[in-house]
Amino acid sequence: MTPMSEQSDTDILKELADHARSMHAKTRLGSDAVLAEITASAVQLIDGVVSAGITVTKKRKVVETLAPTNADAREFDLLQQQVGQGPCLDAAWQHRTVRVPDLLSDGRWPELADTVREHSPIRSSVSYELFTHIEGMGALNVYATTPHAISDTEVEKGYALAAHAALVFDAARKYDQFQSALASRDIIGQAKGMIMERFNIGADAAFELLTKLSQDSNVTVAEISRQLAGSKPEAE
Repeated sequence: MTPMSEQSDTDILKELADHARSMHAKTRLGSDAVLAEITASAVQLIDGVVSAGITVTKKRKVVETLAPTNADAREFDLLQQQVGQGPCLDAAWQHRTVRVPDLLSDGRWPELADTVREHSPIRSSVSYELFTHIEGMGALNVYATTPHAISDTEVEKGYALAAHAALVFDAARKYDQFQSALASRDIIGQAKGMIMERFNIGADAAFELLTKLSQDSNVTVAEISRQLAGSKPEAE
């Protein structure tokens, strides 16, 4: 990365474009690969940042830390979970960017500040809302080990990166869902074939039977089909 003092607007835009292409290239590898590329790009692109991670929350609790670039990012989420407060939670839950120039002197999360003083090297951070969907809410978090380490210019870079990242991650999730749907369709087809052969019935009747089994057991048709396709028929 070119030092900030030597970067022109053109350099910054080119660097952002390069990282956007790198993230997009991971789309067909799935959402996990995209998230890892997002956090790695954040550390490489934003001057002053030494680690990054993605916090997933549900009902204002940390559910998971995704693609952390080192143990400090994961530990910081754990500390927020323990005290029930922090910038990453606020960014994910309140749909906004949260900048923390000096965590220890910031009065918004006093319990977290006391805990971090003893247990974490992180001293400043910026958290950007990344996604909101049914499984939870996510924030991209970038961290520094010294106060005031992330300048206004670097914060703006983070905004741009997070905007690109959100679009790429959404595309990766849709690709994952598409692949899952294809796999489910195949397994349902296998189960239908087994039922048709076993009971000498047509495709529509076989699917109706699968649907009834799904409703009676409160299990999805795809899961019922996996169970049937994975089982061996009894010997006649």
